[in-house]
Amino acid sequence: MSVTRPVTSATRPLSTSTAAWCHGSTLPAVGIDRAAVLRRERGAVLDLCRTLTDGEWAAASDCAGWSVKDVIAHMGAAFHGCFTPWLIRVMRTPNIERSNDGDVEGRRGWEPARVLREYERWGGYLMGAVPLMQRPPLAGLPIPLGDIGRYPARLLASAFVFDHHVHLRHDIATPLGRTLPAPDADHMATVVEWLIAGLPQMCRGAMTWVDRPLTLTLEGGGGGAWTIDRGTGGLLRIDPGVRGSATAGITGAVTDFPIWGTRRRPWRDHGLVLDGDRELATRFLDSLNLI
Repeated sequence: MSVTRPVTSATRPLSTSTAAWCHGSTLPAVGIDRAAVLRRERGAVLDLCRTLTDGEWAAASDCAGWSVKDVIAHMGAAFHGCFTPWLIRVMRTPNIERSNDGDVEGRRGWEPARVLREYERWGGYLMGAVPLMQRPPLAGLPIPLGDIGRYPARLLASAFVFDHHVHLRHDIATPLGRTLPAPDADHMATVVEWLIAGLPQMCRGAMTWVDRPLTLTLEGGGGGAWTIDRGTGGLLRIDPGVRGSATAGITGAVTDFPIWGTRRRPWRDHGLVLDGDRELATRFLDSLNLI
């Protein structure tokens, strides 16, 4: 359930590591070793996969229509595809989720061992390439990702961390009843970096109605605060920090954001605190759908 309270102009602390690259923000994320975070999360996936029984590989995940094996196949396909013409197809796709479904369907007949081999082999290759994308000149190279927007190359690592986070910790571990160590601040900062950077582009059509500023505050390690307002070219503008002119505010736990932000679970189930204009905050949350 959500809680309403008056909006205040007090500035909440912002993690210096989570200043997102997004429409309207000129501040790059600093202080995050994205390659190290991805390396650790890939290791967690491998550790879990090596303990799965045949029944667990075949079990339903929390991704509709996908088994646990299908989820790992999706992640392995993405690693593998970065070294094939698949990447060009993803850059041009009009529907990235439909493209993901096609990757999974093409691997449905594979045995779990083959799925895991693809994930481990090509993920290992990508771990060698990711550090290069964190440094100039590649870091700022704009990369189109189909219908979800265009991002600097350095954020591809953040996209992979986000994808691993939600698939491993929510889509696989939860239905299997597995418990994983809590993510640290750098991990969550990397996940949130991708979601905040993607929000204006992923929600472009759904957020054209926004005409007043509101704030989003994510509490806990790796969180921060942002002001969201109408931008230019049909995109929202997101700036780090809380602006006193904001007419509404949304506050919640940073660890919950990837769950309700992607509509895996309703936002109303996560104890969000809504400040000021409740109608504005509610409509924003109902319109939000991140990938």
